[in-house]
Amino acid sequence: MTKLEEFLSSLETSDTPDQVQKLVESLRDIYGVTNAIYHAVNLDGAPYAALTYSPEWMDHYQAQKYVQVDPVVRGALQHFHPMDWKRLDWSSKGSRSFLGEATGAGIGNQGLSIPIRGPNGQFALFTVNHECSDREWEVFSKEAKRDMMLISHFLHQQVVKIVMPDGPRQYERLSPRETDTLKYLAVGLTRGQIAEKLQISEHTLRVYIDSARFKLGALNTVHAVATAYSRGLITF
Repeated sequence: MTKLEEFLSSLETSDTPDQVQKLVESLRDIYGVTNAIYHAVNLDGAPYAALTYSPEWMDHYQAQKYVQVDPVVRGALQHFHPMDWKRLDWSSKGSRSFLGEATGAGIGNQGLSIPIRGPNGQFALFTVNHECSDREWEVFSKEAKRDMMLISHFLHQQVVKIVMPDGPRQYERLSPRETDTLKYLAVGLTRGQIAEKLQISEHTLRVYIDSARFKLGALNTVHAVATAYSRGLITF
């Protein structure tokens, strides 16, 4: 059983907030990272969190109002795609001070955060972070980025079911990159051609394809393209 299969197997049986919290803790251990965090706002009008940060750090974060200088939060509000912390803007004095305190508190110097947007103003952020070298993080990202993309959306879907069990079935919005990927697939471009056109690696392209398939509930890539077209998300 792969790490992804192990996690998804546990996710299927998690139907309470306590079980989701334990699931996030298990995710940290399965992938060997320092922390795993899922935080959502506006789920049935209320926030929701399952994370492995210490209560002391969370209290300190809130007391210092670090949300105002946290580049991860700023980036998540502006972007759809996964964000490697190394590529965020940490140049301001407030951000550097925040980063120093975070790493000192054992948060981890490397991180990957994935914004998740849903209907009616739903917004969630899924993050894994780790204390390791740039080289170690590069290897982890290459091996696990696809898993993290899929896990973030599966986890969000499960939380929505728990928080709003009687709510109507809602579909997550495709990101601009996911839409472009399906559009180019629809007109017959190869994956290599699409990757070159979008100036991304074929590995990253696979992440967008898998994420789009999940959001659309598609069985395969052809099904994803057909579903996106039928909903008017792409045009030929």
